[in-house]
Amino acid sequence: MLYTPEGPKMPPPSSPLRHRLPALLFLTIFLHLASAHRSGAPFFSSALSEWRPARASYYAASNPRDTVGGACGYGDLVKSGYGLATVGLSSVLFNKGQACGGCYEVRCVEELRYCIPGTSIVLTATNFCPPNYGLPSDAGGLCNPPNSHFVMPIAAFEKIAIWKAGILPIQYRRIKCIREGGVRFTIEGRGFFVAVLLSNVAGAGDVTAVKVKGTATGWLPMGRNWGQNWHIGAELRGQPLSFELTTSDGVTLTSYNVAPHDWSFGQTYVGRQFSF
Repeated sequence: MLYTPEGPKMPPPSSPLRHRLPALLFLTIFLHLASAHRSGAPFFSSALSEWRPARASYYAASNPRDTVGGACGYGDLVKSGYGLATVGLSSVLFNKGQACGGCYEVRCVEELRYCIPGTSIVLTATNFCPPNYGLPSDAGGLCNPPNSHFVMPIAAFEKIAIWKAGILPIQYRRIKCIREGGVRFTIEGRGFFVAVLLSNVAGAGDVTAVKVKGTATGWLPMGRNWGQNWHIGAELRGQPLSFELTTSDGVTLTSYNVAPHDWSFGQTYVGRQFSF
């Protein structure tokens, strides 16, 4: 069942999967970033070429709200640039939100009667497929640990397979994200509570650490609130803000004086991008 602000509802009869992604609204902001340096990342590098087994299913987007929200906090997925090339990940892949923003290449395997030969699709992790502990992992609990499971919009699913497949064996691998435009930040909060949503991140895509600096402060580490929403309790108003981002491949991007001294909550800032 799908949880919406109005309460639970059943997915449309045309969908073979009774999993729908949650709708969680959030705003999107853009931040200007200026310079980058690189360090080694053996895990990410090996993941770029290593195909791993998983299973996939889909949900039918029957209403505009299906493209809004998600457990990573990106808000309207079309406006934030992700569109329907997105995926909800099971617990072992989602990793409590650390996977948000990462890119995965997915291809259909084994089920040759359903697979579209020679095809694959690149998806961005924007959501979470919650476990159903009322059902065993091998009989209905598709996203229960230790299952590696992908839930994608039917429009994405049909790029690699015929919808009649329902639940499908796949292979996946992490790849670098290719983005248009700069890294985007959403700055929200009130008073000395500052919350920042990161989106449109290229390269590894999944940000693992964030620091912020005002002209009156040193570099201050921000904490992960949920998904790719980061927060800090600090009085930063009236100061130009600089940011430092680190992604899972060890690359750090530093941008100085991106938000001007008169920045305000709810504003957007666009900056340079990670290399890809």
